Amino acid sequence: MKYIYNKLVRDKIPQEINGIEGKKANYKILNEEEYLQELDKKLFEEAHEFVEEHSVEELGDLMEVIYAIMEAKNISMKEVESARVIKKNKKGGFKEKIYLIDVEQEQIDEREEKELH
Repeated sequence: MKYIYNKLVRDKIPQEINGIEGKKANYKILNEEEYLQELDKKLFEEAHEFVEEHSVEELGDLMEVIYAIMEAKNISMKEVESARVIKKNKKGGFKEKIYLIDVEQEQIDEREEKELH
C-alpha cells in the first residue's frame, strides 16, 4: 500500500518513518522556488489546522512555518516587529474587537474591491 502526501514536511519526518519496520519514505529535496511555493501551501495548512483546533501546538506549527519563510526570504524578526509596530501605530491592533459590517460610498474603490475578493 502506498500513501501519497506530496507536501513539505519537517526535517526529521523521513527518518522517523524509515525507523518504522515495513515503512519507507520516498522524498526529494526542493529547490528554492519549489520550497517557497510549498512554504506558502504549508502556511495555509497550518493556519487551517490552528483555526480547527485553537491549540498551542498548532499555533507553534504555524510559527515554525513563519520562521522558515523568514529565513528563506532573509527577513529578520527585527524587520517583522518593526513592520508590525508601524502598522499597529497607523491602523491600530485588534484589542477593541471591532467588526466592520459595511461601508456606504458613492464611488467604487478598486483597492477595496480587490481586498474584499
